[in-house]
Amino acid sequence: MGRASTTFLALLTLGSFFATYNLITMIIHNRTVSVGKWVGEDLDNGSLTDPIIEMPKNLRRPNNAKVLFHVALTATDAPYSKWQCRIMYYWYKKQKALTGSEMGEFTRILHSGKPDNLMDEIPTFVVDPLPAGLDRGYIVLNRPWAFVQWLEKATIEEEYILMAEPDHIFIRPLPNLAHRNFPAAFPFFYIKPAENEKIIRKYFPEENGPVTNIDPIGNSPVIIKKDLLEKIAPTWMNVSLRMKADPETDKTFGWVLEMYGYAVASALHGVQHILRKDFMLQPPWDLEIGKRFIIHYTYGCDYNMKGELTYGKIGEWRFDKRSYLRGPPPRNLSLPPPGVPESVITLVKMVNEATANIPGWGTK
Repeated sequence: MGRASTTFLALLTLGSFFATYNLITMIIHNRTVSVGKWVGEDLDNGSLTDPIIEMPKNLRRPNNAKVLFHVALTATDAPYSKWQCRIMYYWYKKQKALTGSEMGEFTRILHSGKPDNLMDEIPTFVVDPLPAGLDRGYIVLNRPWAFVQWLEKATIEEEYILMAEPDHIFIRPLPNLAHRNFPAAFPFFYIKPAENEKIIRKYFPEENGPVTNIDPIGNSPVIIKKDLLEKIAPTWMNVSLRMKADPETDKTFGWVLEMYGYAVASALHGVQHILRKDFMLQPPWDLEIGKRFIIHYTYGCDYNMKGELTYGKIGEWRFDKRSYLRGPPPRNLSLPPPGVPESVITLVKMVNEATANIPGWGTK
């Protein structure tokens, strides 16, 4: 794939600070319908269910309707990213084949600018990274830029897209949780627009409405219509770049800055999400699998041999993805001791099953 021209990227970089402002002035100030209205107005007369739990009844699809979504994740060519992608893709294939799945095709959006040795194993689309230095050491800023390029250049058959991450494992077949112009997203407890209103107003002026219009989400996991994402993605990129360039915002939001970037960009376009707590669980804090669909293993799991969590202190037994920065974990990891919650046990068993069945594990 050819790289974007230097001139184009330079203009994009310089223009990013102005693009979002210009966009803001054009955004419609009055929303037509929003998830917030479902909660705030209709629950009083009992006509709708809370969309945090499930889709309002009058908007549900018939049981026989099947609407596929394309599964897409962004990745680098680093060993740390590769082994997570291989496990993720293994479970995608397994769950896609089961009843209840609405998973469509799969793409690993590789933002390293060149092919790697997983091209034949995982469907991959190569895009360019941001120009050197623009991410200021925060590699996640490449994510929105990667989606912008992929949406512009790739052929995507499905009407919907799931934005996922390498450290996601599908626990069960995933249906399409979105509906029309209402994407589905997981609510993160640490994304708090209202508590950061002073900073948020730099990017979401008062004329765009209350800060509560911004959902407590990141870009992943999100199932969204492709045409909506095509509108949001450039704004998401520009807002994230502006946030990173602002010292106060950068210091306050830290490693979740790009998540705020997506949340703000969505609100600027008048898009609100159906918040699905059952979309994902995050061990070790979520103890049970329940009826959730994805394990997100972003946190380290440290326990003593009594099965007690020792978070913040390396445990006698541990599983932490960051222990494998330079290469994949070995096959047949030891299971946690008795007393460790179901979520952690399931995570390790699923990692072990994947590594046992992926050809050439440990060699790529």
